[in-house]
Amino acid sequence: MDQKQVLNVGLVGFGFAARVFHCPLITNCSGLNLSAVLERNASASQSVYPSVQIVRTIDELVGIPSLDLIVITSVNSTHFEYAKTALMAGKHCVVEKPFTITSKEAEELSEIAKQKNLILSCYQNRRFDGDFLTIKQIIEGNMLGKIVELESRFDRYRIEPKPSASPNKYAWRENADEPGGGILFDLGPHLIDQVICLFGKPESVTAHIEKQRPIEHSSDDSFTLTLHYPKINFNAVCRASMVTKIKPPRFTIFGLHGTFIKNGLDVQESQLIDGKTPKSTGFGIDSNENWGQIDTTMYNGENGIHFLGKIETIKGNYSAYYENVRDAILGKSQLLITSEQAALTIKIIEKAFESSEKKITVMI
Repeated sequence: MDQKQVLNVGLVGFGFAARVFHCPLITNCSGLNLSAVLERNASASQSVYPSVQIVRTIDELVGIPSLDLIVITSVNSTHFEYAKTALMAGKHCVVEKPFTITSKEAEELSEIAKQKNLILSCYQNRRFDGDFLTIKQIIEGNMLGKIVELESRFDRYRIEPKPSASPNKYAWRENADEPGGGILFDLGPHLIDQVICLFGKPESVTAHIEKQRPIEHSSDDSFTLTLHYPKINFNAVCRASMVTKIKPPRFTIFGLHGTFIKNGLDVQESQLIDGKTPKSTGFGIDSNENWGQIDTTMYNGENGIHFLGKIETIKGNYSAYYENVRDAILGKSQLLITSEQAALTIKIIEKAFESSEKKITVMI
C-alpha cells in the first residue's frame, strides 16, 4: 500500500478490549499504523508496542496532527465525551460497544460525523464471527424456508462478579453504580446488532432484565429480549446469563422447512487471548465438533430434497472490520457498521429497560 495511504491510529485505553481485540487487529491490518495510546497513569502499551507515543489526556491525543483515526476502548460512560472530542477535532472514530449509554448521545455523534464528513463506527466484531457468517448464509440461501424465529444466546458462568482494584467493589462492567454497566450493555449490543444486520429494525421489544445472583451492588446479569417483526411474522429472541454452567446452543433458527442449531462460541476471542493473530495458522477456524446441525427440506419447485447433517462453520474474519474502516476512510468502500445502526441498538436497549420495568411490550 502507498505510504500516503497509511492511516495513523490513536488508541484510548489499554485494557482488555484494547490489548486483546483492537491492537492485534490494527497492527495486522495493512494500511493502519498504531501510533499513539492514551493511558492515564501507566505506559503498559510501550512494553508491547515500543514505538507508540504515550499521552495522558484525550486533548493531547486528538491534538496530534498526524493521527487520522481515534479508537475508543475506555469505560462505557466515557464513550460519548471522548468520541465527540475526537470528531470535533476532525478525526475519524471507532467506538467500542456499547456505542454510547443513551440514544440521544448516539444520535448527536452521528450528526457531528455527518456534518464533518467523518467516518464513525461502532466496533461490532461479532458481525464477523464464523457462526454468524454461517447463519447469515443459511438464511440468505433460503435453506430453511421462511424463517419464523431465531434464538441467539451468549451465556457465561461466573457466580462472583469480577472484583475491581478498589476494596469491596466490583469491576465497572458488573457494578450497579456504574452508568452503562451490566450484562445488557455488555452483551446486548452484540446480539441486537446481529439481528438488525439480518432483519432490520424491529417494530417493538418485550424484555425481562434481571439480577439472578444474590449479590449486593452487582448489576443486571440476565436478560431475555424478544424483538418483534409482525409484518413478516417473525420474532428474534436474544438471551444472556452469567449463571449458565452447561451452555445452550449459541444459535437456533426455526424455518417452515427446517431447523439449524449451532453450539459453541466463535473461536477468535479465545485465540486472541492466547496470543494468536489473524495471520496465525488456523485462526478463525471452528472445530468440527461445533459445526451446526441442520434438518431441512430444500425445494426446487414442488420437488424437495431432505438434508440431515452438519454444516461446516464459515471461517471467522475479525480482520474484515478494520479493513472496512480503512477502506471507508480512504473512500474505497461503504462503511459496513454505521453510527446509525449503532444508535438504533442503543435505542433498543433503552426500550428494553423500559419494557422490563413496566412489564409491557414497547414500540421502538
